[in-house]
Amino acid sequence: GACEGAAGLGEGLQPPSAAPLLQASPPARSFQLDYEEDCFRKDGAPFRYISGSIHYARVPRPAWRDRLLKMYMSGLSAVQVYVPWNYHEPLPGVYDFAGDRDVEAFLDLTAELGLLVILRPGPYICAEWEMGGLPAWLLWKPDIILRSSDPAYLAAVDSWLHVLLPKIKPRLYQHGGNIISVQVENEYGSYYACDYGYLRHLLGSFRMLLGTEVLLFTTDGTRTQELRCGTLQGLYATIDFGPGSNVTEAFGAQRRVEPKGPLVNSEYYTGWLDYWGEAHASTSSARVAQGLEDMLQLGASVNMQMLMGLSGVSYRYMFHGGTNFAYWSGADFKDQYKPVTTSYDYDAPLSEAGDPTEKLFAIRTVISKFQPLPVGPMPPATPKYAYGRVALRKYADLLDVLDVLCPSGPIQSQFPLTFEAIKQAHGFVVYRTRLPRDVLDPATLGAPPHSVCDRGYVMLQREYQGTLERDGQTTLRVTGRAGDTLDVLLENMGRISFGANISDFKGLLGNLSLDSSPLSNWLIYPLAIDTAIQQGWPHAAPPKSSRGGIAGPAFYTGTFETPGIAWDTFVKFPGWSKGQLWINGFNLGRYWPCRGPQQTLFVPGSVLHVGRPNNITVLELEGAPPAPLLLFLDRPLFNRTLIGSIAATE
Repeated sequence: GACEGAAGLGEGLQPPSAAPLLQASPPARSFQLDYEEDCFRKDGAPFRYISGSIHYARVPRPAWRDRLLKMYMSGLSAVQVYVPWNYHEPLPGVYDFAGDRDVEAFLDLTAELGLLVILRPGPYICAEWEMGGLPAWLLWKPDIILRSSDPAYLAAVDSWLHVLLPKIKPRLYQHGGNIISVQVENEYGSYYACDYGYLRHLLGSFRMLLGTEVLLFTTDGTRTQELRCGTLQGLYATIDFGPGSNVTEAFGAQRRVEPKGPLVNSEYYTGWLDYWGEAHASTSSARVAQGLEDMLQLGASVNMQMLMGLSGVSYRYMFHGGTNFAYWSGADFKDQYKPVTTSYDYDAPLSEAGDPTEKLFAIRTVISKFQPLPVGPMPPATPKYAYGRVALRKYADLLDVLDVLCPSGPIQSQFPLTFEAIKQAHGFVVYRTRLPRDVLDPATLGAPPHSVCDRGYVMLQREYQGTLERDGQTTLRVTGRAGDTLDVLLENMGRISFGANISDFKGLLGNLSLDSSPLSNWLIYPLAIDTAIQQGWPHAAPPKSSRGGIAGPAFYTGTFETPGIAWDTFVKFPGWSKGQLWINGFNLGRYWPCRGPQQTLFVPGSVLHVGRPNNITVLELEGAPPAPLLLFLDRPLFNRTLIGSIAATE
């Protein structure tokens, strides 16, 4: 029996010497494990939680309250929250907790709404987030061993924890806050290093900075090897699995490492993630609801997330996914590099735009069988608006504005350098050299396998030649004259976030060669596109006399006005190839409609202006349509089909 009723307050927690028999009430605020009755005890009373994951970094701050309120009204007692280290420490010792990154404001909002919090501060989080939350600057030391006892790695982790955890400590349940437990690392058992010294070091740091009272735990898959390498004495071991699993069998795996204590599924997959170029994923509401009911019948605590094991690989998922804005989407590596889409909708109970789905109501019905739901209606879907078509015009080819995008000028190097070697974390870098000889018959411009990370857009004498791709095409045929300028624009599509390959260096990792003789004498331009756009470029800049032609990397601009309201919307890219979109300086992420499945980008109403023009900037990488325009719709499109029944208007 999993701790039925209010059996014996605080039994088995304190030795008799510490607790006089007359003491009827436990400590005022406590959250503890009861190994006698196999349950959690909150303030001495048996407790089990039903929680859902939400990533504040994937939700614009103005929408935080709406999403959390909907989670509360679904009957969840707690939310599970990841803290992405790289979102808060962009450069070593430089911290950002302002605006959308104000994790303390987010945590205070959860408390205000009456939700408990299960915090997952990493330092590694996976979450299909760029590099699993680890900062790219760790790779400035190329031989660093991530997620291990490597002193260089531990030093960086410790400085970060000394900044983050003091913000967390006053919000712990024992100190009057609402954080009931804290996860250490994340699915460490799935990582090759299996370094107990690393887990012990983290345990020591967490205890030192958070105190001895807080409940610390680990999460791993259910395979023996995962539980062997991911668990440690002193950390409560929990597991994760999805609707397809046998619930009793899966919890049997947890019992092998934790014979006593509450049953916990820390990541119950309510959906699935999308990769570029693969079908849109979905999980049926009925399966999710049935699996949840099976677990609650067993008296388990559950977090709605998603974890399914496929050949030992786990995917994560949540109650509300949100959006991988800017460059934050990660990637998996399964035989090949698989970048994650911008939308992190994941077929979750709350959609990307925060709308309650059929799945949410199915889950809410199950929860209502086990505990009373909050009184009151579920807040409605946010209003959407189809702003219609907006014509864009070409502003300039990317190669014509290098002075703006790389004001400090290029770095000279005999051979190509990685993004990390030139301290560029995200985005784009131009590599420029000259042809060493006349090439009158087509010659092969090629890169060694896996050395173009992740896509290279090739221009010769400013004419677009084609694209080289990490695990795809690695050669092009070119002709030209000695001294002709060869430019390769390299795009980082997101660092691998799971598995052994998280040291995912970007840029040209090997020599580009012409008929197998290596090209040398490179000029390397790290591009600060976002800095320029946030400062008002190109809208505030004088117009460029742009060359015609729609092929190759170029910027396009346009404006539109909202009709007195700034509602959420979705933008479609008819005839466009691949690129990045900014509205009013906000980077909405990558679009890639020809690869799919995602066809629209979510535009939160909070980034739009009312009463003055909204500035659109598009960086198209391969080729724009002859009459470039964007189409603003009131619903998203996946799989090249509309969600809902109405056909898309082109």
